[in-house]
Amino acid sequence: MPLDKTRIKRSFEKASDTYDTVAELQRSAGLVLLHSVETAALEGVLLDLGCGTGFLSSEILACSTPETLVVLDIALAMLKTTHRRLLNQSSVRCVCADAEYLPIAAQTFDSVFSNMALQWCRNLEAVFKDIRRVLKPNGRFVFSTFGSKTLYELKNAWASVDDFNHVNHFYSQAEIMQFLEQVGFKDIELTTTIYKPRYETVGLLMQSLKQLGAQQVIDGGRKSMMTKSVLQQMMTAYEVHREGDTIPATFEVINVITKV
Repeated sequence: MPLDKTRIKRSFEKASDTYDTVAELQRSAGLVLLHSVETAALEGVLLDLGCGTGFLSSEILACSTPETLVVLDIALAMLKTTHRRLLNQSSVRCVCADAEYLPIAAQTFDSVFSNMALQWCRNLEAVFKDIRRVLKPNGRFVFSTFGSKTLYELKNAWASVDDFNHVNHFYSQAEIMQFLEQVGFKDIELTTTIYKPRYETVGLLMQSLKQLGAQQVIDGGRKSMMTKSVLQQMMTAYEVHREGDTIPATFEVINVITKV
């Protein structure tokens, strides 16, 4: 399913005020990611790619003193939230840009971090190639992203309603490994964790995704097709996964540590 970057940017702009209230999984994944790296990865000039509201940025600064921390996000409202969060940090520099078109000189960073942002990129192999470009020799690339098992319950529910792709495609572990190797990354460490938050209703799951800015996941870029009847059919189909008073939603989080 092609990603509409304009709609993605607009969705995250709207979600800047609600994101932190529903981003427990993203925070958990970010802490696991940060605690998996050695101290050397937190020194020098760093980039937080797709910083969102600045959670990972603030955690990096809480446990290290980098020379410079560049925080970058496509959504200006998100970046402004990060700026307010890190207002007293003199080492922080803010950049509003698309992760797929980095306005940054080659060999700028000692490490690049990205927590739960790269799944919104159209061409992940090209993104990896550009990240390698902006890393210094022996620079580290540390990131988390959603894997192919993510939201399979929602995909199955939609598949029972029509033949359209309503849910974003998430790359598999094998695809991510292949992309990294093809652009020249080495010493690739890849781990996966399955998270299964539970919701009382499918409607509350959908609301949570919307508050995260994941509008593309909710309607697949086809808002005009989201009639009440079609939506109700999907919700009814999702009920096959109900266990007691709640329904699950699977999120496969892939963590990667690699070097240039």
